[in-house]
Amino acid sequence: MTHYYALVPAAGSGSRFGEETPKQYLSLLGVPLIWHALSTLCAHPRIERVWVVLSPTDYYWQRPEWQELWLALGPKLEVAHCGGETRADSVVQGLAAAATAIAPDDWVLIHDAARPCLSSQMLDRLIETLAEDPVGGLLAMPLADTLKRADDAGRVAATLPRAGLWQAQTPQMFRYGLLQSALAARPDVTDEASAVETAGFAPRLVESAATNLKVTYPADLRLAEWILRGRRAGT
Repeated sequence: MTHYYALVPAAGSGSRFGEETPKQYLSLLGVPLIWHALSTLCAHPRIERVWVVLSPTDYYWQRPEWQELWLALGPKLEVAHCGGETRADSVVQGLAAAATAIAPDDWVLIHDAARPCLSSQMLDRLIETLAEDPVGGLLAMPLADTLKRADDAGRVAATLPRAGLWQAQTPQMFRYGLLQSALAARPDVTDEASAVETAGFAPRLVESAATNLKVTYPADLRLAEWILRGRRAGT
């Protein structure tokens, strides 16, 4: 029987956001931003365990006012203080920390801590689409905007055709053994699918929604709040 697990790398500082507090701990609807993603993953019936990978020096997680929030997520949640300098480092270390619980053929879903608007419906679509897939894949969106390549002076050097181009999201879902070996060979990648591609495989694209946004800049936080409020209101 195949099992499903999730891993959330959350050791980054979120420097592009321009705040002293790491982005994953900024307040979103009164709770840390990362709580929303963890809540969705922990609540999904197919996912048996969720590892959140933190920096060894992370002291934000231990703030007394947040302890009940983490406990309320239930027994699926486990904390691994083994995060690295990069996302790939944190994923590799997190996979190693989970080695005693996960078999090589089990599925692992890697999700960004800064994607708080992941829904259970998105998870359903990803898991159901990839359950029998020989490789695995990722949530993604077909590009709708025209792409421009800039020159060194900040002017348009070329217009790129968008046909066939997709914007990668997370979760990205692969077999544990395949993902471990792929990341070991390419520790410099920015997402798991890139490592799997380099290993000679073609991950499947599973259409997602624009609401599964990544909070990168302050305006994204306001947009995420609007999305979550609308979802709670049923609109």
